Amino acid sequence: MNVTTQSEPATIQNSMFEIRNLPELLAPAGGWDCARAAVENGADAIYFGLEKFNARMRADNFTAADLPKLMEFLHRRGVRGFATLNTLVFENELADAEKYLRMMIAVGVDAVIVQDVGICRLIRQLSPDFPIHASTQMTITSAAGVDFARELGCALVVLARECSIKEIEKIQAAQGGAGSPLPAAELPSNAGAQGTARPSQLPLEVFVHGALCIAYSGQCLTSEALGGRSANRGECAQACRMPYDLVSDGKLVPLGDRKYLLSPQDLAGLEVLPELIHVGVASLKIEGRLKSPEYVANITRIYRNALDTLSDKWQVTSGKKQPAHDATPCHSSLVTRHDQYDMEMAFSRGLHTGWFGGTNNQQLVHARFGKKRGVYLGEIARVLRDGVLIRLEGPLKPGDGVVFDAGKPEENEEGGRVYEIEARRDETLLGFGHGDIYFSRVHVGDKLWKTSDPELDRRLRQSFEGDTPKFQRPIEIEVHGVAGKSLMLIAHDEFGNIAKVESSLPLAKAEKQPLTTERLCEQLGRLGGTPFKLGELKNNLSGEVLLPVSELNRLRREIAAELERLRTQPKRWTLNAVGGTGVTPVVSGVAPETGQRGPTAPSPSRHPQSTSHDEIRRDAEFNPRDAGSTLIALVRNLPQLEAALQCGVTTIYCEFEDPKKYHEAVTLFHSARSCSVSQPSTLNSQPGIFVAPPRIFKPGEEWALEQVRSCNADGYLVRNYDHLTFFASDRRIGDYSLNVANRLAADYFKNQFGLERVTTSYDLNFQQLEALLQAAPPEWFEVTIHQHMPMFHMEHCVFCAFLSSGTDYRNCGRPCDVHDVRLRDRVGAEHPLKADVGCRNTVFNSLAQTGAEYVSRMMELGARHFRVEFLNEMPEQVTQTISKYRRLLRGEITGTELWRELKLMNQLGVTRGQMRRET
Repeated sequence: MNVTTQSEPATIQNSMFEIRNLPELLAPAGGWDCARAAVENGADAIYFGLEKFNARMRADNFTAADLPKLMEFLHRRGVRGFATLNTLVFENELADAEKYLRMMIAVGVDAVIVQDVGICRLIRQLSPDFPIHASTQMTITSAAGVDFARELGCALVVLARECSIKEIEKIQAAQGGAGSPLPAAELPSNAGAQGTARPSQLPLEVFVHGALCIAYSGQCLTSEALGGRSANRGECAQACRMPYDLVSDGKLVPLGDRKYLLSPQDLAGLEVLPELIHVGVASLKIEGRLKSPEYVANITRIYRNALDTLSDKWQVTSGKKQPAHDATPCHSSLVTRHDQYDMEMAFSRGLHTGWFGGTNNQQLVHARFGKKRGVYLGEIARVLRDGVLIRLEGPLKPGDGVVFDAGKPEENEEGGRVYEIEARRDETLLGFGHGDIYFSRVHVGDKLWKTSDPELDRRLRQSFEGDTPKFQRPIEIEVHGVAGKSLMLIAHDEFGNIAKVESSLPLAKAEKQPLTTERLCEQLGRLGGTPFKLGELKNNLSGEVLLPVSELNRLRREIAAELERLRTQPKRWTLNAVGGTGVTPVVSGVAPETGQRGPTAPSPSRHPQSTSHDEIRRDAEFNPRDAGSTLIALVRNLPQLEAALQCGVTTIYCEFEDPKKYHEAVTLFHSARSCSVSQPSTLNSQPGIFVAPPRIFKPGEEWALEQVRSCNADGYLVRNYDHLTFFASDRRIGDYSLNVANRLAADYFKNQFGLERVTTSYDLNFQQLEALLQAAPPEWFEVTIHQHMPMFHMEHCVFCAFLSSGTDYRNCGRPCDVHDVRLRDRVGAEHPLKADVGCRNTVFNSLAQTGAEYVSRMMELGARHFRVEFLNEMPEQVTQTISKYRRLLRGEITGTELWRELKLMNQLGVTRGQMRRET
């Protein structure tokens, strides 16, 4: 069996390091049953979505009406609730988003998880202290990304799943330490608010278990390109889980049963928990808002037990956790066979530590299936008339469900429940219900997987059914009193709530059986039916005293009830009566989220002052419409650049796989334009050649940016947070990867960082783009009107995984340098695959898409900067395409006419792309 599944117990290899604070355990909740499953199995917090603006729109989700009851339930149980508003929000949706946010703040949601930069700004205008968590959809992979989130007023950052433990450690070190001194729950709630000190270190959160996206979250446009179901809008169609053929240099590469080239194994980080804790991760996130309550219960329980096991092996000494005297942390088993079985039965496409250990392209994607399998049972040895013989390699009992794997998971597979199990020497006979299995479709050598365990499901469901709390959290109780006075109980919970009750009877001097610590623990520890269990008891009684058991019981019930009452009080976040989408005051160079000038903010003398929303609209209304339009060409090789120059294009972007060729490109451009290489243009109105740095930046990759800068280009395409700072003194254009979908985000990127303009998000259809151009000065924006949509952008290298035996760039032989590779999908479309200098792959749509039919209306709205992008086109195609779009901008042909001409010119045709999608 070649699929990587952790069948042996993992051991902690490096456990003697210091553990500071156990991280928060964050579980998914797609609905009420999932919320209860998470709470009753030890989650410290849950995350959930509402009807709109969440990245899992197919989940059951909660309604606005559910929020008060949900937060009361969670807080009573000592669990925090984080709402997801983790999609891009379009201009015409800002008012609805504001309503949702006001409701979350008023109800006392503990934090909101956000992708959209504009929404972060909106939250800070509504409330100075409501906590914002930067979603993994923000694609934060570096210290600069964390700094960017801090300047926005975020209180926590969810890192990209592609970050290794070593990279997380470097990000922490760049923040000034090995982790936040406080866990996420204890950070000041007003971190980053105006007039308050921002934390020097932001807590970091990582996904620790569940499905892995092959593409960087926030950078996947596949579902949008192929079907108008954007991952940035919570509607991912999971194209990564589909089969693909690998075509290299025009020939099909034989890969046997490996067809799921973009479907990674599921993440299981259980065995690396000590390392994650060591580098200071504050929160561990379980993926799965589309999963069942049983899945939530199962995985939450496993990670809760693992964290508690680690905690039990360490004791607090002088503010640090050191090994307990009887602990044996080295090589102690953390992943038991039982846990491994339960994880595989919960949901498994194979379990792997993902990118935590670095990049291993051979292990991440086994490519044999893209759906749940479960526990591997072995290969079929013989097929009988009404059963099969197998050498069992896993546990099986009557009633369990199985599936026969013939290596063709895209077809209907045989499967059913096992009725009979009979041992026959070294083989086992499996019998099934009459007619359940078509044995003619089962073959010797087929793999058998256990996909259902009803007994396990019943046990998991019992863990969260009913109204009585099953998971209890410890409280500390102090007991005070002297003879002749009332007994006083003081209880503390982990959130700082304090309850105090006094007895109605005075303490009596005890002749026998005084209230010893043991007796107090026995009586006060009877907290069944409450969310609490007795943790530490401090006995401060003076002398030997006595109180009736009935009175102790009453005190115990009263103090538990008072603690519950205190916990259910909603959080009191500040909520401004005005502000939000109506007025957006921003001063150039000063972050509205903090009132402080950021380290990378431009000076007011260099860049125009940002304005309120009313002023933005007024500027847009009076913007002159008769200014000339600019056609910008993005090229991906030197022949395309030469063709664009021969056409007289004055502004050109280069995105080459090898940045070393940028110097030649810049020299070629300047020579053609009779410019001096040593004196690049600096005025925003001047033409020039801009080059694109790699789309993703990780710690230690400064060399790539230095290589890009060394070409002495006129400017740079800004594609991530590191580019904003690294190229701060240069001309910069914000690229589509910044995900600008509304005026609040556009204003922030353009005016806070002094960008010449920003490229509108590729998620916008025309109605949404139209609303954006009407809400903000249209000269702020650049619109891509022709391109092959960049669909998957991923750390995974398909070249390395399937055209070499290497694990990464160090031993792959670089097949990307010599082969033209495409991925052929189920309908026969061949999507080009490219690798950048960091070995990150991008899959491009096979069809070019055009927004030609909408250009006239965009020009009426004041848009003046239009981009056409080329991929593999020959120089003559570049020349033809540029000529046709120039005619369109001059009004010599209509968009419809151009659409028809492009269809005739391109062998594969063109598509209208995302702009045609209806709202």
